[in-house]
Amino acid sequence: MNGNTPYGGAPGVAEAGQPSTDIELTQDQRRALRQAVAGIVSRTRSYLPDSYTVGSELSYGSNGPTATVAVRPPAGHPVSAGFTPDLDDLEAGIANAERDEVARGLAASAALQVMDAVGDGVKPTAR
Repeated sequence: MNGNTPYGGAPGVAEAGQPSTDIELTQDQRRALRQAVAGIVSRTRSYLPDSYTVGSELSYGSNGPTATVAVRPPAGHPVSAGFTPDLDDLEAGIANAERDEVARGLAASAALQVMDAVGDGVKPTAR
């Protein structure tokens, strides 16, 4: 029953329904995070045909900012990648190699979902 009361939490943890104030981002850090995620989204889109839907979400929780990029393939299950960047990484900028790695991984996973959903029943159009 301890979990049902607002006094049952660990010290230093925000109570239920209250926003966390542990980590605050500056405007520059928020902008850098948005730009990094937008770069991952655009790179992922560049690897996939138009029938794939790519989107992102930024959230701010008790562990800091969290970014999620997701791909919904035309068949199969959606795939996503989430990460919580360090504040130092935001100021220095997330490296292009890391952005490319996430984008390629998402695109490959989405393509694999389509292949798994379609199976071997597809006849090739050319040899």
